[in-house]
Amino acid sequence: MSRLVGRTAVVTGASRGIGRAIAERLAADGADVAVHYGGGESAAGETVAGIERAGGRAFAVRAELGTAGDADALFAGLAGWLAGRPLDILVNNAAAAPTGPIETDTPEAFDRLFAVNVRAPYFLIQRALPVLRDGGRIITLSSAATRAANPGQTSFAMTKGAVETMTLTLASALGVRGITVNAVAPGATRTDANAPLFEAPGVVEYLAGLAALDRVGRAEDVADVVAFLASDDARWITGQVIDASGGLHLGSRGGLRLSARG
Repeated sequence: MSRLVGRTAVVTGASRGIGRAIAERLAADGADVAVHYGGGESAAGETVAGIERAGGRAFAVRAELGTAGDADALFAGLAGWLAGRPLDILVNNAAAAPTGPIETDTPEAFDRLFAVNVRAPYFLIQRALPVLRDGGRIITLSSAATRAANPGQTSFAMTKGAVETMTLTLASALGVRGITVNAVAPGATRTDANAPLFEAPGVVEYLAGLAALDRVGRAEDVADVVAFLASDDARWITGQVIDASGGLHLGSRGGLRLSARG
């Protein structure tokens, strides 16, 4: 496919997992992709090398998100790569992991979670706006945790609720420039980065049973949705949260079937 030929894209947290799959898919569609990483330089290099082997174009850029000056550091690293070209696509994928239930959470962990998951994407968007072309795309990864209560992910779900609100309001603010702003909400998604979490006996079967499509997600499932939103085919979609969870927590698949007459 070549629907993104000539476009430039930045994917944060693209060294592994869903971020890597998104970078690979955008590159396969023809985009030049900046692969952002925080500490995984080797993994980011593997992402870039894989894209190049497949005939795509990619570049690795480092910035530690959630720290002072992170947006400036990232865009300073992009300056030579962009070489005066506009940015077409910004994908805010990087996120800190859940820090546990409220009983064991700490102010330090809470602040770190919000710094990476909320403040960083917000100010990356602010920093991107002067170079983002009219008609560009902003896509932020949310989570199915915002619509299904999980006490072990309270603060994490709060951060994702924040970026969903950000998506709605920025879609309204930036629509006059033709910029679409959307979010994608994965559910249980098995990747190279989190594979050990799925290795305990019965975990995969349990999580698959919670999804209408009866399996756990793959990184490519999410990447394909992001690629659609990045394309011209999604030009009339903005301010939306697209569920990419395979129908997680839609309801029981084996419960009572009541007739229309009760």
